[in-house]
Amino acid sequence: MSQLEKKAGLLRRTSSSKKPLKEKVVLMYDEIFAKEDPAKNNSRFWDELFLMKVNLEYLEAKLESLDGDEVMKIKDNINSLFHHCVQALAEEHQIKVVNALQTLCALFRGVHQKNKSASGFDIINMLVGFDKAELRMKDLMESLDSLLCGEGSESLKALCLKLLLCLVTVTDNISQNTILEYVMINSIFEAILQILSDVSTRGQHGYDAVVLLALLVNYRKYESVNPYIVKLSIVDDEPTLDGMGLVVGQALTQYNRQYKDKEEENHGGFFSTLTSMVGSMFIADADEKLSVQTNEAILLALYEAVHLNRNFITVLAQSHPEIDIPTTPITPVPTTPTTPLGTTPLSMDMMNSSELPLDPNLQTSNLLITFLKYSSIVMQDTKDEHRLNSARLCLIILTCITEDQYADAFLHDDNMNFRVNLHRMPMRHRKKAAEKNVPSRPLVCAVLDLMVEFIVTHMMKDFPMDLYMRCVQVIHKLICYQKKCRIRLHYTWRELWSALINLLKFLLSNETVLLAKHNIFHLALLVVNLFNMFITYGDTFLPTSNSYDELYYEIVRMHQIFDNLYCMVLRVSTNAGQWKEPASKVTHSLVNVRAIINHFNPKIESYAAVNHISQLSEDQVLEVVRSNYDTLTLKLQDGLDQFERYSEQPKEAAFFKELVRSISLNVRKNVSLNTLSQDLLLKEFSTIS
Repeated sequence: MSQLEKKAGLLRRTSSSKKPLKEKVVLMYDEIFAKEDPAKNNSRFWDELFLMKVNLEYLEAKLESLDGDEVMKIKDNINSLFHHCVQALAEEHQIKVVNALQTLCALFRGVHQKNKSASGFDIINMLVGFDKAELRMKDLMESLDSLLCGEGSESLKALCLKLLLCLVTVTDNISQNTILEYVMINSIFEAILQILSDVSTRGQHGYDAVVLLALLVNYRKYESVNPYIVKLSIVDDEPTLDGMGLVVGQALTQYNRQYKDKEEENHGGFFSTLTSMVGSMFIADADEKLSVQTNEAILLALYEAVHLNRNFITVLAQSHPEIDIPTTPITPVPTTPTTPLGTTPLSMDMMNSSELPLDPNLQTSNLLITFLKYSSIVMQDTKDEHRLNSARLCLIILTCITEDQYADAFLHDDNMNFRVNLHRMPMRHRKKAAEKNVPSRPLVCAVLDLMVEFIVTHMMKDFPMDLYMRCVQVIHKLICYQKKCRIRLHYTWRELWSALINLLKFLLSNETVLLAKHNIFHLALLVVNLFNMFITYGDTFLPTSNSYDELYYEIVRMHQIFDNLYCMVLRVSTNAGQWKEPASKVTHSLVNVRAIINHFNPKIESYAAVNHISQLSEDQVLEVVRSNYDTLTLKLQDGLDQFERYSEQPKEAAFFKELVRSISLNVRKNVSLNTLSQDLLLKEFSTIS
């Protein structure tokens, strides 16, 4: 029996010599795939077709079995099927609407699957007929808009969104999906916003609506004016923005909760006993398995909202009690068995209200905290391209946030303190920090902690240079804001200085290997200039004069690394080669660091000799530093508090094209109309009818 026959809904064999009977709907499909008009001998053909349960597998398989030429032979019938599907969407008989939506999805998928190399115009011609495409697609989009905005069945709304997601993701490259031109012309943007602003519809359809919006925003975004980009950038309706933030926040929270549960499960019982016996040698392997697929679709939605709409920044800061979301939804959620961790749409019970019960014992949270926790998970393991891209997107979002004045003001607000339990990568040389010990601080401290954590934990042979560059730039932007506003942040700056110095040490130790792949001088320059920021302007934003003294102490204590860096960049800059100019910039940037080392080192040695001390304590060194500031001469360096603002085009365009392609493939794989059980739908509407 052929694969197509298996999908044909064969009923039974009457005898060994007779062929099995087919379902009536399959026989009707076969009539459509014949050359003659199926309604020629049966005027009620289309009415009858949409009253029958759709056989999705057979219809898609039949379409996929035909090449372009074969489809063109029956083009009129395919066009007629499409036309009658659209007409059926306006029917009062709900079963017809359900069957029409499912048939449309099968049409979109089936025709595209077989004709991947065909032009977009050919696909439109095969499906709709090019001469009638504008009218048919206008009717389709208006019907979908009415169904999404109307007060009808929630199941129908879910089905409409599934159809739209199916339509958007039928091609690997979303920008090559020419049929989306009609989705641009006949916008459903307002329908998406209505779903997000309404409590009940957001709970059931918010996830699909947000993912759909994120994908539509990325259609030919660099080649033409995309109306979804324009409209998203000017949304200022508070309930809508709050709704979008709630959907994103709940999806990230659910991922965080699932990860934490899995982590506790892996570290409990016998495993925990074993690791306590033999040390932490197995912890890294165990946690690596926890780094399951991240939710890039919802992360892309967050990025587009933050990047395009300044009003959305206020949503990041809105506080609410922190609640533990159950990992198993209370109401059944339609997902496929292969849905990755964190990509499951959320149940209505989790999302149907932004008004959460107040409890004085609950920790306060917000979307930004949830995002920081999420970032601390996905940034732990960047060993494969997928996870690397997720970490990159997190850092790009943080870049956009740290460039926004309102966000910076909120991050540094000393009256808004939060306890943020970031996930830390298990490492042999340090104990896992107890969550209860995390102090309540301004949110900027959590951002800096996240950056320091990344710097410390990713010094490896397969060096993620791009992520390090972004990480150091985020730190730089925060310090620029502190310098500009003279904010004296009470933060453990020594941890940051130590991390940066160790990063320089790593670059030096692996110079040959790294230079074969990366311009390490650019990163070294950024790091050295961070120190120059502290040296030149530290007295305006470091919390106390002692902090400034400790900065000098660290520079002097680790002088060997700065000396070695100077020798290396001097060597490279005095030889002809591709790195001559970038190395020369680092040489010049080290002038004040070297002045500090050359000024204080002789003073410290002299103090030790006079007092007959072989090894000075930290307090003794600090005493020498404090008493010799007056004779230190430093050069004023220009432009230390300047930075290039983030711009997606052209630098990030290639990254986002590939990211959207990956998300589109994943959404296509997981969007199956079978997830909305046909039997349940038909049962629901049979009762209504």
